[in-house]
Amino acid sequence: MSKQELLEIAVKAADDKRAEDILALNMKGISLIADYFIICHGNSDKQVQAIAREIKEKAEENGFSVRRMEGFDEAKWILIDLGDVVTHVFHRDERTYYNLERLWGDAPLENISSVLNP
Repeated sequence: MSKQELLEIAVKAADDKRAEDILALNMKGISLIADYFIICHGNSDKQVQAIAREIKEKAEENGFSVRRMEGFDEAKWILIDLGDVVTHVFHRDERTYYNLERLWGDAPLENISSVLNP
């Protein structure tokens, strides 16, 4: 499977758990860490954990390994390292505080509208 397919699997998993304001940043040529960053948020600790768990499960079901998951117990900012795709699942308040979209403002947005539920 390709990096693009992994991106779509993770975005769809987040969307299936009703993650809000899902963005995918194309980090190619900007970051050595990953080709894509996904940023989204949930409105409660339980929802943030459910989003992260679903991303992990769907990635593994499709043959991708999760290299690392951090912040799950606190559920304020969960980072899921899938290799070429790094997902940041925030609690709503933490997302506003850290504002990764602004920090990585030079990264172009990836079009993920075809993956999201209408």
